[in-house]
Amino acid sequence: MSITKLENNIFVLETKNTHYVMGIDKNGINRHIYWGSKISSNDYELDTNGDENSNHSAMDSYRQEITFFGGTVYRECAVKAEFSDKCRELEIAYKDYKISENTLCVTMADKHYPLEIDLCYEVYDDSDIIKRWITVRNIGGDEIIFDKLLSAEFSFPSEKPYKFRNTNGAWGAEFIECESTVEGGYSVWESHKGASNHNASPYFIAYQNADENGGDVYFGSLAYSGNFKVSAGRDLFGVTRVMLGMNDFDFSHTLRANEQFDTPAVYCGYTQGFGEMSRQMNRFAINHILPKSFNNKVLPVLYNSWEATEFHVSASQQLELARIAADIGVELFVMDDGWFGQRKDDHAGLGDWYVNPDKFPNGLNELIDGINELGMDFGIWFEPEMVNPDSDLYREHPDWAYHYDTRSAKELRNQLVLNMTKPEVQEYVFGFMDELVSNHNIKYIKWDMNRPFSEIGAENLENRKMYSYLHTKAVYDICDRLKAKHTDLQIEACASGGGRAELGALSHFDQVWTSDNTDAIDRMTIQSGFSMLRPIKAMRAWVTDINWYNKPTSLDFRFNIAMQGSLGIGGELRKYSDEDKKICKRNIELYKRIRDLVQLGDLYRVYNSDKDEFLMNMYVSEDKSRAVAFIAARGTRFFKKKFNMRFAGLDEDKTYRFSLDGKEHTKSGAYLMKLGIPYRIIGNNFNKIIEIEEV
Repeated sequence: MSITKLENNIFVLETKNTHYVMGIDKNGINRHIYWGSKISSNDYELDTNGDENSNHSAMDSYRQEITFFGGTVYRECAVKAEFSDKCRELEIAYKDYKISENTLCVTMADKHYPLEIDLCYEVYDDSDIIKRWITVRNIGGDEIIFDKLLSAEFSFPSEKPYKFRNTNGAWGAEFIECESTVEGGYSVWESHKGASNHNASPYFIAYQNADENGGDVYFGSLAYSGNFKVSAGRDLFGVTRVMLGMNDFDFSHTLRANEQFDTPAVYCGYTQGFGEMSRQMNRFAINHILPKSFNNKVLPVLYNSWEATEFHVSASQQLELARIAADIGVELFVMDDGWFGQRKDDHAGLGDWYVNPDKFPNGLNELIDGINELGMDFGIWFEPEMVNPDSDLYREHPDWAYHYDTRSAKELRNQLVLNMTKPEVQEYVFGFMDELVSNHNIKYIKWDMNRPFSEIGAENLENRKMYSYLHTKAVYDICDRLKAKHTDLQIEACASGGGRAELGALSHFDQVWTSDNTDAIDRMTIQSGFSMLRPIKAMRAWVTDINWYNKPTSLDFRFNIAMQGSLGIGGELRKYSDEDKKICKRNIELYKRIRDLVQLGDLYRVYNSDKDEFLMNMYVSEDKSRAVAFIAARGTRFFKKKFNMRFAGLDEDKTYRFSLDGKEHTKSGAYLMKLGIPYRIIGNNFNKIIEIEEV
């Protein structure tokens, strides 16, 4: 892969299958030229359009890499700043460029003020994904205050309207996909809650005439867990633009003398079809985003005791569960909330991270040693960013929570948010987790965050609107410090379900909790939305006893859905019958055979449960020698569903063997994908898992 500078300051970023082209025009303005399949580099040039008329300037019609506030730009901008003399206009022009291996930085500079802005790009030898960000640099003596500082801007080639996919979710209904067409004006997907949250997602998917297998698809995903904004608009000339980055809602960033700041990265790409988009991002995340300690290793089957015990934990009761968990094949036992402080329910104890002596009179090692003797690793739950007003920590340090002296604090889930921008709070949070992990054989932390921000007063900050970025950075830094010191420690990001589950979190955490909703029917939709631009490996999926709103499903059905991510168990095992335990054991044994395909393979979404009455997903090895197909349907309309079951992702020239309903099949990949096997889905709780191997 390469980056080439052509004549007239045109830069061509070449990936395996695409070109991304930008340039600098004769006035020093950054211009976007092309993004799509490769074409001859000799043909690229910049247009020289002038002003349309006195109301529609050339600047307003340009496709740009980054739009700066000021001059005759009246559309949405990506960067807006104020200088020390209160000038709020940016007059930015080209200064220089640097190509270093697979990275391009094009330096722009203000014509009067000491501000430089680098437009940065990175390409990868093994992918069509491009990384984008900007660096702002204060080379003078006075502060520069940014009111808006987005990471990237994209312009699409066609003048016809684009459709956009994002999510419109909620707690317990994360990653629910929504679709809209932007014909004029702006559509915005954003978060105001302090974290990337459960509602919209920090990415864009723009497309025309696209489905799983074809059509033009452009996408970009922001690696940032704080307040974000994605804005898409189409102008009177038919140009569709997207900008994304840190939300300018309640935002300000102060750049002091001789400082520079890198915006969060955006990972973007162009593909044919949604399926290839997801597969590219999945492979890219495994190779380049997930923390290197576990990025290419399969994750363990875990058991979490929350649903069985909630807050009422003890060593004997946890060990009782652990013995059953070990017997059915669990590899990691995780004790959830309730083990610390005076934690009897969610009203007290958060912030007091010492082992409760009444619940564990012999300390935590009695439990951990017992679990290790059963052949399992031990993990534990924390909620480091939160504090209950009824806690020793809050009574000693009430100023450690975000607050305004003249406002009453709103308690969601009976808790407040710690001001993680304070160095002393950061050291406290790192200290109690580091101490516990250092003194006990803990291999796994579930890091939870159960409420959004409010009353976000941070009196320690000179610029108090920097709280969301600085809080997010503190979370990342503490996670990185823990993993650097304890190299065999896995950390899961949980935020009241899937409230912190994007590429920013996944640059630091090994996996994420997908949703507090573990209902298998709902999870078919939730997990499908998750899979669009997030790595399947990182998606924790549990088998539990929950069926939301009276949608009971069989234990086998629940395993079928949960095994399509990183498998966990969360039910009350002490109430399971011998037959239930046999079902668990059989499915866990199966999962261990195929989890490398699920966690590290390529996903093909063949049928969609919401559109096709049933779900069929396939996970295929990179060399296409093995695959596994999951089929599930809660129930079929009119009692039956007959179809030719066509597989996907196989090699047409290979021959494959599998067993289905007691019958052995040996067919070519071409036959299986183009003609398929006649099949019928009938009844409720229907589920099949088909292991496929090359002959």
